[in-house]
Formats: sequence, C-alpha cells, structure tokens
Amino acid sequence: MLQSKLFTKTTKTIPRDEISVNSQLLIRAGFIDKTMAGVYSYLPLGLKVLNKIKNIIRDEMDAIGGQEILMPALTPKEIWQQTQRYDNFDALFKLKGIGDKDYVLGATHEEVVTPLVKNFVQSYKDLPVYVYQIQDKYRNEPRAKSGLLRGREFSMKDLYSFHLDEKNLDEYYEKVKQAYFKIFKRVGLGEMTYLTYASGGVFSKYSHEFQSLAKTGEDIIYLCNKCHNALNKELIKSEGKKCPECGNLELEEKTAIEVGNIFKLGTKFSQAFDLNYTDENGQLQPVLMGCYGMGPSRIMGAVVEIHHDTNGIIWPQEITPYQVHLLNLASQQKLTDKIYETLQKRHIEVLYDDREVSPGTKLKDADLIGLPWRLVVSDKTGDKVEIKQRTSQDIKLIKAQDIIKIINK
Repeated sequence: MLQSKLFTKTTKTIPRDEISVNSQLLIRAGFIDKTMAGVYSYLPLGLKVLNKIKNIIRDEMDAIGGQEILMPALTPKEIWQQTQRYDNFDALFKLKGIGDKDYVLGATHEEVVTPLVKNFVQSYKDLPVYVYQIQDKYRNEPRAKSGLLRGREFSMKDLYSFHLDEKNLDEYYEKVKQAYFKIFKRVGLGEMTYLTYASGGVFSKYSHEFQSLAKTGEDIIYLCNKCHNALNKELIKSEGKKCPECGNLELEEKTAIEVGNIFKLGTKFSQAFDLNYTDENGQLQPVLMGCYGMGPSRIMGAVVEIHHDTNGIIWPQEITPYQVHLLNLASQQKLTDKIYETLQKRHIEVLYDDREVSPGTKLKDADLIGLPWRLVVSDKTGDKVEIKQRTSQDIKLIKAQDIIKIINK
C-alpha cells in the first residue's frame, strides 16, 4: 500500500472527551474515527486489524467444532418478553416500527439462537450442536468513555453450545477455555491474560472471565501466583480472599481488562422456548446450553492499551495491518521502489511511505502507527537499508537482499 494513497492521515487532534489510551492512539494514527460516544468508524488500517482478529477467532472456533452463522441484529419484542428480559435488561435499545411494532436491537442473542436451534434439534442424535457468529451488538451503555473497550455499538463473537447432559457440557466448556487461551496468545495477550473466577449467577456456581493485566484496566482482580488463576472483585466480596482452585490465601490485587467470558446457561433459555430433545427411551429432556463471548473490537482496544509506548502503538505480529513500514528518505526512489516490489512479490504486507513530507514526520508517523518492522532508505545509507523493530531501539544497516531473510527469521 502506498501511504500517499491511503484514505486516512495521522492527526494531532482528538475529541476532548476521549480519555482512554486506546481511542486516543487509534484516532491519532488513523485507525478509527469517532461518530459519537461509543460508536466508531473503522478506517482501512483499523479494519485490517479488526478482520485479522476475527479470522484468528474463526480459526479457533472452527477447530473445536463451531459452525459460523449470522443472526439478525433487529429482533422482535416478543422473544425478549418470553425470557422476561425486555423489562429487566437495562441496556436494551428499544425501537418503534411501522404499525407501532416494537423491536429490540440485539444486545446478546440467546433469545434468537434458542428458537433457531429448536427448528433443527428434536432427537438426542441431533446433539451436541455448536454455533457461533461474529456480529455487531448494541447496548445503551451509560459510560461510553473507554474507546473500543466500552462501546454502544461493538463487534462480538458469541458461541452457543447445546448438550444432552452436564458431562457433555463440562467437557466442551473446557475445550472452549483452551481455545480462548490460543486466541489470546495469537493476538498478543497470552502472557498477561488469566482465567478469572466470577459468579455464575442463577446458572452455576462459577462463570469465568478472561482478564488481561493492564495498568489502565477498569477491573480489579485478585491473582493467585500458585495456580495462575484469578478471582474478580465481586467474587472476593461474596466468598472471601481465597483461590477456589488451590485454596491459596495470598492473592495479589491487579488491574485488568476483561477480554472474554464464558457461562454455563443450563436450561434457563431452553425451558423458556421449550427446546427439548427425545432421549433414547422416548422421553422429553431439556437441552443444556453454554454461552461463550469475546469481543474482537474490545480485544483491539485492549491490545493498544497494553502494547504502546510514548511514541505510539506497538502491534503484535499476527494482527498488525502491515508487517513492514517502508520509508523513503532518499532524493531518488529507485531502490525503495525495488524493495517495495520485492516485498509484495514475497507476499509480505508493506506500507510504503512515499509521501512528500519531512523525514521527521515520516519517522514519527511510523512510530505512531506501530508496524513490527521499519525499513528506511536514505541518501546516507547508499545501497543499504536501515532496519528496526518497533519493539527495539536497535537500528541495523543491512544489504537490501538480506531484508526478506531477516524479516522471515
């Protein structure tokens, strides 16, 4: 991609009410644009990152048997009344349509997926079933001041599982846990993300959150250094400062960002919609359900909150919009053009800063945008190239023909 042709530009101006690190850096670097509080446009760079996160999630959901579907965002009032959540879910966006018809914008999709699965599941032979979607959700969030971490419109992956019995649900629940950790490792959050015990509410004793340690995190968790699990603040209040996994009483208080959650729903929604199956003896039994949430847009915000410095964003390898930022500071572009063509032929994603702006502007923008590798061609480097990783201060001078070998290594 030629940076001179890139739809967006970096900026020093950000909205006054944007106080979070992720929104400030993403707006300045030209990844997102604010439409209103809690609602953003994803610009070319930002959409590339978001789609890479989504595709990593798809990889790991497919690997544990998930089948992708897409459910509607516009839903009828009646299905929310059937679960008694129309009047009890404070964050619902409620709409009026033609003929005074009442609608709800999807804040979550248990009310849609349960009757959907009912159309296809009748016998024990039809179970288990695992379906997921990646779709925008809508919540009337009163505190939309954390950029991509707390939006009114946001991207969400929700996986729903349907089971014959508790044993089958428990086994799949464990598979999802492991798949989530694989996702967090791939997006660059693996080392700082912990399985965190939370209240299971009416569904089970525990649900689980996945919390990534961050200085700017809104959540407080209590980390067990023995078994590397954690508890959230509400569970500590109700059960005391004790690890439910190993019994350790010495827990360390940390701030964190929630990047995923999983629940055993039991029969709450299957009973509301009469989702049953006929067992081997011809008897009707309620289907057991699990729900597993993860927000691609929230992950994008969390990555920026955690991976940045005073100069800008530091993108992890698998979700960066481009692998290489190629800067031409030379009076002639012949060598830079050749490097650009070579990188493209080798299918290495490259953003080529061919703009007619000062060297200082190019270098500052490269740090702000935060691609993993920076290549600089200038008159002083002659037939060689400066190479630098975004995570390092070391600059090396190498031959142009060695670029591919070093980046691949």
